[in-house]
Parts: sequence; C-alpha cells; structure tokens
Amino acid sequence: MSDNHQDHAHEAHTGPIKSGSQLLWSSIAAFVIPVFIIIGLVYYVTSGNKTAAGSTDSERAVAERIMKVGTVEIRDANRPLRAGEEVFKGQCAACHATGAAGAPKVGDADAWGPRLKQGFDTLVQSALKGKGAMGAQGGGDFNDTEIARAVAYMANQSGGKFEEPKAPAAEAAK
Repeated sequence: MSDNHQDHAHEAHTGPIKSGSQLLWSSIAAFVIPVFIIIGLVYYVTSGNKTAAGSTDSERAVAERIMKVGTVEIRDANRPLRAGEEVFKGQCAACHATGAAGAPKVGDADAWGPRLKQGFDTLVQSALKGKGAMGAQGGGDFNDTEIARAVAYMANQSGGKFEEPKAPAAEAAK
C-alpha cells in the first residue's frame, strides 16, 4: 500500500509536461502565439478600413468639428449687373413661378396688387430681408441691386410700373 501511495504522491507533484519534446513545443507556443496576437492587434488598429459600428458617425463628427466657421468670398465689383429677368430665373422662379409656399405668382395682378401699393422700396426690403415663408435673398449669388432688378421685373410682369435700378456707379456719376 505504501508503494501505491508513493506512486500517487510522486505523480501529484509532476506537471502536465512529461517529456522534453512537450517542453520545447510549449515554450515555442508560449512565445509565438502572443506575438501573432500582437501583430494582429497592431494590424487592426492601424488599418484604415475598419468596419466597426459607428465609425462613419465618428468620422462625420470629426468633420463637423473641424468644419470652417465662415468663408470669405471676393467678388468682382466691376462685373456687369445681371438683368432682372436673369436674376428672377436664377433666384426667384422656383417659388414665384409656381406659387410655392404662398408666394405670389408672377403675372397674377390680384396677388401682386396689395404688394405693389406698398411701393418699390418696401418690396425690395422684403426681398432682401425676407418676409413670411421667403428667406432673405440678400448676400447670396446676386448683389442687392440685382435683387432689386428682379423685384422690378416681377412687379412689372404683374401690373407694376417700376423702373429697373441702375448700377450704383452709374447713379454716382450723374
């Protein structure tokens, strides 16, 4: 019985590695497996094409944080002013040709009548600063004189008798 007890006690103190070959392979595996795991993690972190959830949201958030606050635009002050009809087609026709958002249609004398009675300057100020559902038109692709020309064009097509504004330099020369 004591022999059996000694064999059992001796066996309890040995590890899972029974031979030199097992020791060699365990040592190699203990070194190689962590190296491959580290290489895989480094590759994942440095790769640009991650498909992790929310990556597009974080990219969008970064783009919004570094977005320009404002822009400076230098315009050619010497370019010829555009005619009222051209400005109307480029800026105003989307609403005033169709009557969208309650805009008076060009050519509808009944809708334009009360507006024409307010005077040309009031109509121009409403266009530049906005009124009702119409946003301010000043400061966009067209200067204030060109917007005034479009107002004159629309009003004249709808029963008004306004003169199209001249270029500011031409008025100063007179």
